Amino acid sequence: MTFFRKDDKLEQLGTEVLEAIWSAFPGLTRTQIAMTWIVYDLPAIVNTGGAISPEEFWTHSMRGFSYRGVERIYPASVVKLFYLVAIHEWLERDMVASSKELERAIGDAIADSSNDATSLLVDVLTGTTSGPELPEEPFKTWQNQRNIVNRYFQSLGWQELEGINVNQKTWGDGPYGRERAFLGELMDNRNMLTTDAVAKLLHAIVGGVAVSGARSRDMMALLQRSLQPVELEEGEENQVQGFLGEGLPQTARLWSKAGWTSKVRHDAVYVEIRDRAPFLLVVFIENPTYSQDKTLLPYLMKTVIAAQEKLS
Repeated sequence: MTFFRKDDKLEQLGTEVLEAIWSAFPGLTRTQIAMTWIVYDLPAIVNTGGAISPEEFWTHSMRGFSYRGVERIYPASVVKLFYLVAIHEWLERDMVASSKELERAIGDAIADSSNDATSLLVDVLTGTTSGPELPEEPFKTWQNQRNIVNRYFQSLGWQELEGINVNQKTWGDGPYGRERAFLGELMDNRNMLTTDAVAKLLHAIVGGVAVSGARSRDMMALLQRSLQPVELEEGEENQVQGFLGEGLPQTARLWSKAGWTSKVRHDAVYVEIRDRAPFLLVVFIENPTYSQDKTLLPYLMKTVIAAQEKLS
């Protein structure tokens, strides 16, 4: 059982959205997109600041649509959502100590999608560091430590997290030394996520039940994006222009984490638009051409908004 329920009308609308995308972007094949779309019918049980207990929150089932939502895909910087939740769990349990540098890294990893900041988070989470290749036995110990974040998420027992991998740093030029060895000869140990897994984690954050209500509020503050053009930084680091957020009206409220490389363009968003049901949308695009296309995700968002107006 997934955390959302199937709905005939939403299934129809989700299919229409995808057909519109394939028509407008004919180079995108049906196996190069994955999407999970959750609708929070009013009165919504999300973004309450943790006012609802976890026990009550998880009894609610929302309408959802998923297309290839269980397919394992390289997530690029969307994986930083998982490191964000993990570092807050470690802090909550006093497994690591807070510091100005750690707080700066947490903020920069999410707000600016900094790979350098994320490197520090992974080091702190796992007690490992990058460096030259290691002898066999020390390397086994190092690898075991690097999988601690995987073990944490598996301990939650969520079916959506089965088969994911979140043990790698994010890179600009790429990994070297022990990091390259850890990826595997064919890079078969890369980070891998599904849109359903990302949707459930983001759902927990916006529901105020990721780690704790207070920590979920802190995470939401980092994920919130301005839609005002004068407040957007130049370049993709603003994670709005060229992504789903660009397709929203400026009066909407947006919380998001995007990820992109030369081969993928992804986004995970929670959206509130006045007098409409809030919604959560996770989209993964795997296509070298469209990974560089800054019109696809905004177009998809506009299509989703138009479709949601037809929901009863």
